[in-house]
Amino acid sequence: MRYTEKETMKKLFPILFFLYPITLLSQELQATDSEALLTVSVNDTKDNPSKGDVITFIGNSSGKSFSGVTGKNGKFNILIPEGDIYTVAYRMFGEDKKYTDLEIPSKEGLINFELNIIYELPKVYTLDNVYFDTGKSTLKPASFKALNNLAELMQNKTALEIEISGHTDNVGNAESNQKLSQDRAKSVRNYLLKKEITVERVVAKGYGDSRPVASNETPTGRQKNRRTEVKILKE
Repeated sequence: MRYTEKETMKKLFPILFFLYPITLLSQELQATDSEALLTVSVNDTKDNPSKGDVITFIGNSSGKSFSGVTGKNGKFNILIPEGDIYTVAYRMFGEDKKYTDLEIPSKEGLINFELNIIYELPKVYTLDNVYFDTGKSTLKPASFKALNNLAELMQNKTALEIEISGHTDNVGNAESNQKLSQDRAKSVRNYLLKKEITVERVVAKGYGDSRPVASNETPTGRQKNRRTEVKILKE
């Protein structure tokens, strides 16, 4: 007996999310009495298969995580234990971003789902978890996880070319801020190069205090302006 209950379609920005049962999924993997079989498909907004996307399922009760990476056809198959609610996340440059919860019920019979995602990377993205020593370009160890995730994304998406953009607040003089932002962008670039990302795929550019995103009149605004961004140059 197969599970055929239809799930509700959900739409989330920048992800369009669809989930519905299917009958035949994979010759390599098969649903079991305790595991549901999901076939995950990722496409861009022009309906082209998207290679190298990391999708993760984290069990709210078990705490266990299950991840897959889309192949050239934009798909992967994965077995997920039944009887839990999963946080479903996608890899967004330096971190995983939650976009929905997914319940895998414990029911008699085999459960098979197809998960279709229409996904679009933002053209500019702020790396929130990248930190430097005060007034310096030295990366703090707390930055390594985000940068490792960014490196993994670039390893999976081999056509991706990016600019690392450094920005500061307006404290100090413009010349010093320009140099600091350039040095910090270079530090991030050098970290990625050590992770075997080729030199022609990463550009480092500092903008100093010339492109604020908030007022420099408040501490909160200045904190927002001190940032490291990823800009997509080529996909």
